[in-house]
Amino acid sequence: MEMNREKLCTSKADVSSDSAYHCSTCHDDEEWSHTSRGRAKSRSLSASPALGSTKEFRRTRSLHGPCPVTTFGPKACMLQNPKTIMHIQDPASQRLTWNKPPKSVLVIKKIRDASLLQPFKELCVYLTENNMIVYVEKKVLEDPAIANDDNFGPVKKKFCTFREDYDDISNQIDFIICLGGDGTLLYASSLFQGSVPPVMAFHLGSLGFLTPFNFENFQSQVTQVIEGNAALVLRSRLKVKVVKEHREKMTVQNGIEENGVVSTNIEKEVGKQIMQYQVLNEVVVDRGPSSYLSNVDVFLDGHLITTVQGDGVIVSTPTGSTAYAAAAGASMIHPNVPAIMITPICPHSLSFRPIVVPAGVELKIMLSPDARNTAWVSFDGRKRQEICHGDSISITTSCYPLPSICFRDPVSDWFESLAECLHWNVRKKQNNFAVEEEEF
Repeated sequence: MEMNREKLCTSKADVSSDSAYHCSTCHDDEEWSHTSRGRAKSRSLSASPALGSTKEFRRTRSLHGPCPVTTFGPKACMLQNPKTIMHIQDPASQRLTWNKPPKSVLVIKKIRDASLLQPFKELCVYLTENNMIVYVEKKVLEDPAIANDDNFGPVKKKFCTFREDYDDISNQIDFIICLGGDGTLLYASSLFQGSVPPVMAFHLGSLGFLTPFNFENFQSQVTQVIEGNAALVLRSRLKVKVVKEHREKMTVQNGIEENGVVSTNIEKEVGKQIMQYQVLNEVVVDRGPSSYLSNVDVFLDGHLITTVQGDGVIVSTPTGSTAYAAAAGASMIHPNVPAIMITPICPHSLSFRPIVVPAGVELKIMLSPDARNTAWVSFDGRKRQEICHGDSISITTSCYPLPSICFRDPVSDWFESLAECLHWNVRKKQNNFAVEEEEF
């Protein structure tokens, strides 16, 4: 208890000692303090100026505005609760650093893609020559083109192998390199249900919205990451808990015919089954193979907010806003924005628009009591399973984001991906007037 109090006092002292930023919106001058520019720093959203000094505001550039004052008029103020203090990392100072030099790297390669064999071999040779411990999935090495390559044999013997869902390597990997498209990054995220090592993704797939690096100069780029010279974007993930009523089928005799006993299978509830997932893109609840509309209830922090009647609903992160949610009509949101998106899929209502809710709220999705059919749920397109009456899906923001290494910085990388991959706002421009029009 004394240790916790000491930490709390220390954190409060750090907050109070931070140099205050002067917001250019509220002041004529732009007086900035650059003493802490080079290091990552947390800024408290709840930290407010002392009463009577409301001319100074803490600048929180991740929200692109000053921290709101929590004193209202001469006597009212926000109730201070240490449990609700939220620290926002300044995106401009999100840089990769190592407490110790990295020694192990996990190489994720897209399966059944012959075009990736040569880049995979070149990367692994380079890593082993630099005395890195290379982890590779066992099924990657089972590819005949790799297994039968005698020249690659000495390098392959140095690999550490693992199998998905069998081997836990979460505490053995310093950083990750993905070779492929966006699916390789999603797969890498699924391997780590807790803290995720930094991820460096090379664009060797079809779309490449989440993979900013080109492979031509991979040696210098990997060296920069090993030296800690790289920017980071923290891609928030969703923590999902699925609670299913465990039903056991029993055979009950309910009649006799000429040929013998006729039996009927019935389901009996014998407990609950709980499954948890960390999701980078989205959780999709849909009607599955049924011809009936999906009918699910959506709760937010315990309150019923709506019933989704249509083909289903998408709950996505800002990273997933440019995936299935964008195709369903949602806005595209930068990954630094703390939010959760709720997007209906072909809703049976013209007024049902996608909404954005604050990060950290708890969503709960259940079948409506009068639903005609069951629903199906998938997590980043995987682990698809049926949801029946009495089952529930709880979704909130995970405290374990995916640290994605940037090619330049979070803003430049994101807008370049919008332009190159999605052709955002690509159109023919109007011609300018060659001759000035006469004024009438």
